[in-house]
Amino acid sequence: MRDPSSSSFKAFTSTGPGLESIAAGELKALGIRGRQETGGIAFSADLQRLYEANLWLRTATRVLVRLGSFHASTFYELERRAKKLPWAEFLPASGKVRIRVTCRKSKLYHSDAVAERVLSAIVGSASRVIEGSEETDSSETPDAADYETESARESEQLFVVRIVNDECEVSADSSGELLHRRGYRREVAKAPLRETIAAAMVLASGWKGDEALLDPMCGSGTIPIEAAMIARKIAPGLRRNFQFMNWPGFDTERWNRILEDAQAAMTDFPGEILGSDRDAGAVQAAARNAERAGVSENVRFSPEAVSAAIAAIRDSGWILTNPPYGVRVGESDDLRNLYAKLGSALKSKSGWRLGVLTSDSALVRQTRLPLRPRFSTSNGGIPVSYFVTEKPSKAEVHSLETGVGQSIGDDDR
Repeated sequence: MRDPSSSSFKAFTSTGPGLESIAAGELKALGIRGRQETGGIAFSADLQRLYEANLWLRTATRVLVRLGSFHASTFYELERRAKKLPWAEFLPASGKVRIRVTCRKSKLYHSDAVAERVLSAIVGSASRVIEGSEETDSSETPDAADYETESARESEQLFVVRIVNDECEVSADSSGELLHRRGYRREVAKAPLRETIAAAMVLASGWKGDEALLDPMCGSGTIPIEAAMIARKIAPGLRRNFQFMNWPGFDTERWNRILEDAQAAMTDFPGEILGSDRDAGAVQAAARNAERAGVSENVRFSPEAVSAAIAAIRDSGWILTNPPYGVRVGESDDLRNLYAKLGSALKSKSGWRLGVLTSDSALVRQTRLPLRPRFSTSNGGIPVSYFVTEKPSKAEVHSLETGVGQSIGDDDR
């Protein structure tokens, strides 16, 4: 086995659809330059960078290590080349592995048969008993099954096999549980927002820690909590374990140093982050989630209606929120009124800007605010887009004040 401490890996950070550029920016902040691809970012990393990517990435789904790529148009060719891959470097002590296979436009189109051959190669390379299971990825984007699948199996090593146009690529998951699982959100409200999307909303908004932030429909508090973690520079993976800890070459000393550096990087945050919701139970759950995340002193939650929460704010800042979509909760007429009230309330608050995640651009037009899309993704299987207020032009200001002219988004009808 090669010395993993000096190894250089070809890695791939998978993301939810539409979040690739934001995750690429996060990698760049870590000193890692990558290449954006559909579904994520490809990059090179040593153990240090691999560990840091898992620890610090807020908008990524998981980090994969590429074991190898080769041509395979027959099962014999697949088996022969798969046997040469360095499986032993990634096998956990439990001996449990899981194989996810995607086959497209290839002579090897039977995913179960591919998984059987790959598992045989793994068993043949190991000096102990290997227990394997198989699953099929029918998604259209690389590693997209991660984005919607919540299940994770402790200490079980996931290997991802993709065969496209007879070219086979094999990867080992280094993350384990999906990266959105920070460990703090043990209580959720209706239609919960994934932590990675909440972080993307904060990062893509332009919010600075020196401005106030409010989520008047906070549910279980994900947006305010993620904002507080960003403002305080709290690594999102600080309170969880990762799959690379189960690898034979796991460098405990290096990892402990990285954790110490992350602890030292944390800062105080004097700003104001607010969350409110009509559901008192959701507010209580949000407060407990914030305590588990270590930001209870930085976020204040209260049981209030949207209009009351907005009426209480002053100075300047941001409202970032994820209102009901009308798909799972809420009716369309009620939602139109909700967005209209949101827009009306904000018009009286000069210096405040809005970021809203929605599944329907028609609802955004009800705010009559100058909103522009920042990214489109999927939340719980529902296509959504994130809209953020831009500084309006003089013509738009006149339109907003008089009601004359097109509202934002009319050209999309």
